[in-house]
Amino acid sequence: MRRARVYIAIGFAAFLFLGLSGLLARALTGSGTERSQVLELVRAQARGDADAVLEALPECREQPACVMLMRDRTAELRHDGPVEILTYDPSVRVALTNRTGVGRVAWRAGDSGPVVQCVRVRREGPLTGAGVELVAISAPIGSEEGCT
Repeated sequence: MRRARVYIAIGFAAFLFLGLSGLLARALTGSGTERSQVLELVRAQARGDADAVLEALPECREQPACVMLMRDRTAELRHDGPVEILTYDPSVRVALTNRTGVGRVAWRAGDSGPVVQCVRVRREGPLTGAGVELVAISAPIGSEEGCT
């Protein structure tokens, strides 16, 4: 009888540990997912592909003024060469609940100078899907400026 209780306690502890580990791992991978989506967004800007930029920003596609702004901005930011992320500060380090925040990306394409932009990101917690959705990207800012 006593041995059964020990096995039940060990089984419960293992189940709890594995469950919490899985949720934490899911939460921690959100920053990597966010970074890769931002990389694809700035690659689209560097190519001058406004349709791909709008595809990455679903809320912007719904607003005609935003669509025009993104088309103009994408044309201005067109650069030849491979895109390289110089630095990326994620919107949220670990999202345990649904959060919206602002990330900061510094990038360059080919031999161009660095471009620094702020990216508004909506992240879900691990219990609600751990999704990442890009909401908006700013005009270029100064290299020493922060995002609010």
